This record gives sequence, C-alpha cells and structure tokens, in this order.
Amino acid sequence: MKLTKKHVDAAVLGGGLLGGGGGGWIEDGRTMGYLAVELGDPTLENVDKLAADAVLVTVAAVGAPSSPDKYVKPFHYLRALQILQKNLDQSVSGIITNENGPLATVNGWLQASALGIPVIDAPCNGRAQPTAMMGSMGLHRDPGYVSRAAACGGKPRSDQYVEVYVEGTVTQVAGMIRQASTAAGGIVAVARNPVTASYARENGAPGAVRQAIDAGKAMLEAEAQGPGAMIQAAAEGLSGEVICRGLVTDVTLIREGGFDAGRATITDGAKEYEISFWNEYMTLDSSRHRVATFPALIATLSTETGLPLTSAELEVGQSVALLSVPADNLFLGGGMREPHLYRVIEQVLDKEIIKYVFPEGR
Repeated sequence: MKLTKKHVDAAVLGGGLLGGGGGGWIEDGRTMGYLAVELGDPTLENVDKLAADAVLVTVAAVGAPSSPDKYVKPFHYLRALQILQKNLDQSVSGIITNENGPLATVNGWLQASALGIPVIDAPCNGRAQPTAMMGSMGLHRDPGYVSRAAACGGKPRSDQYVEVYVEGTVTQVAGMIRQASTAAGGIVAVARNPVTASYARENGAPGAVRQAIDAGKAMLEAEAQGPGAMIQAAAEGLSGEVICRGLVTDVTLIREGGFDAGRATITDGAKEYEISFWNEYMTLDSSRHRVATFPALIATLSTETGLPLTSAELEVGQSVALLSVPADNLFLGGGMREPHLYRVIEQVLDKEIIKYVFPEGR
C-alpha cells in the first residue's frame, strides 16, 4: 500500500488513540508523516510478503514526553538509522515501529521514504508501552542475542546534542538509551534490534499499523458530526467502551529517569475515576474498584475536539472522555506476555498490575 497524506492523517489520529496516553505528539506525527510522503513514496507492506530471513530494524522515540528541553527533529530519526546501518553487517529489508502512538505509528515512514525500503506492518507492539523491554518482542529471552542500538537527539552544536551507538544485552542497551534521552534534554530518536521477518511475524504485532489507520479513518469520517461522534467512533472502532465524560480535577506528574509518572482524577458528577500513568495510562480505578489495567487500552479524549490527549497534556479543568478497550481487542507483541516485565510498573506506581493481567498465575 502506497502511503499518502490521507494515511498520515488517519494513522496519527488512530495512533493517538492506541497510544493510550503515550506514543508521542499529534503535531510531531503529522510533521513526520507529511514530510515522508512529500520526500518520496513510502509503502506499507505485510510481513508475510518478505523472505523469512529478511532483516528488519525497529525505530522508536525514547524519553519523557513532558520534558521542556526535548528536541527531536526528523533528521535525528534519519541519523539514528544511519548510525545503526553503519555498524551492521547486514542489509536492512524493512522498518518496523516499536509501538502505536500519534508519532510512533508513522515513525519509520520518513526513513523508509529517504532510503527506499518499505515500512513493515509488524510493530513490536500494537499499543504504546513504557519500557523498551516491553517493546523488544521477547528478545531478552534469547541469551545469545546481542542488542544493537543507535540514538540521536538534542539541539545541534549544543551541550545536549547526543549521538550514541551501543551493544549489549537488551536490558543493558535499554538502560543506556534511556540515559542518552536524559542527556539530550528528554527524548532521543532510536534505531535498534535487527531481527528476521520470521521473528517479527511470530513475536511482533502484525496488522497493528492498519488497525491504527482504520481507527483514525473512522474518527475522521465522524468529524463532521462533532467531537461526541468522533469519541463514539473511537470506541466502536476498537470494540471498546466510553467509561465516562467528566472534568480533570487533579493531576500529579513527576519526571524522573526519562519517564513521566503520576496520577490524574476525572470527575463525572458524583463519581470519581483515578488513572495512573507511567508515560502511558497503566490503571483505571473507581471507588476502589479496578476498571481497567494495562495492557488494556485506557485513553483520554478531549470532549471539545474529539482528539486523543496524552498523559503529559492533562490539565485541571479539561473536559475529557475516558475510554477503555480490552487487551483482547488489540494486537500485542511478545513483550506483553512476560509477567516479570510488569513488576517495575508496580514498583514505580505502587499499584497492583500483575494479578489483573495474569490471573491465577497464568
């Protein structure tokens, strides 16, 4: 499928929904996507069309979305991929994104356009996730796998400009890239973890980019009927539920270690809902009852515009709709199947996660 401006609009909007509070910014996604289709003719291909041993590279943005000093432009994404390619002894046959999000869904389109290679519809995960481990398709389970990653970010000709190339275990590399994002002012563009097409087919989330595009198309088709119709289209498109429409009455956000962590309260009449987030929304509670738990999708949308809002955008006084989609309705990658990867979320947010995601120890 040749990617066009219409695909950009849909992918950014649907990606914003599937970002679940994270995955980048809508305006950044539009900028990247429009530049990609103006620069060349990027295409989106099914992973099944590739040879089993074709090499795919993941692209991502890593860091704290709310950082006031973040500085990542399209050239950073191209540069990160160039650095990685320089250090690989394999040719790259396709690009996959690490997740869905307003920027993440179109991440790779510019690189593909510039280099003449396709975007492959097999993201590491079909929704946004907070850690690189969750977006690494279970590569940490292979003791022989060497993670290779390049990152670039920060203002050129400044103390915050960063270019790095690192190798090591998936855990080691993820930590070093997170440190690079802090040094660069908050966020870096990343290219990492070459894998075969057969591995991505089995451990990634094939079809997730098209799910984002389809969800965005449904919302755009409802736009003329107003924000309420867009919100309803978002819920119906993913077979989810609008939990409430209310006001943001409290927000607490702490930026630490390259992440945004915090909680927000949404009040709908006499009922209060609390959402916790670690970049993405992790839990949704009401009256001490757990309504939804990551990786189920929890999303906030503005009732004034119908657009998805990230956790970093939440402010007291905003009128929002709160939406939830069961995990079974999403395309989830291998990183979502490991209970121990959720433990860090519990530690950061002091919230129970694992027992809700893996009941009876499954």
